[in-house]
Amino acid sequence: MSGSFRKYGRKYSRSIHLWLSLVIFTPVIIVIASGLLLQVKKEFDWIQPPTQKVQHADRGIPTISFETLLTSVQQVSEANLKTWEDIDRLDVRPDKGIIKVRGKNHWEVQLDAQTGAVLQVAYRRTDTIEAIHDGSWFFQGAKLWLFLPAAILLFVLWITGLVMLITTLKSKYRKKKHRRPLSNL
Repeated sequence: MSGSFRKYGRKYSRSIHLWLSLVIFTPVIIVIASGLLLQVKKEFDWIQPPTQKVQHADRGIPTISFETLLTSVQQVSEANLKTWEDIDRLDVRPDKGIIKVRGKNHWEVQLDAQTGAVLQVAYRRTDTIEAIHDGSWFFQGAKLWLFLPAAILLFVLWITGLVMLITTLKSKYRKKKHRRPLSNL
């Protein structure tokens, strides 16, 4: 029973491993490449703009109103943020004394949290890379119906690879153990 399991386990694992790797090749390459970019996002300003910092003594207390905030970002023509509907989120960083205003168009405006002065304006690619990474960038349902099954199949690939590794190591160990030493001539 053990020998037949090794024989068939390795045979079927190789077959499953080969075909599944071909099926999930593209989604896995996309996840790996985008994941690598996300790992280094703070190292490259092109991916994610660096967070600014103000020099106020009491920088931890945001004092600008929402009206001042909106007025400040409206003055930045390249960001094209005219109304609250254009804004995706506010990221308040009390320890740095700033508020990041992130637009739905992926532009980011960093403001002084006390004066409303514009500290930096930059295009933020991180959100797009994250959407590519999880599959939602491609089409509605890709995240759930393409990338999730690819992840499950990748797990199966890992298991079949482990089966192949274990059976190969056992086979090599047994061959080495049963080898007889050559007699001295």
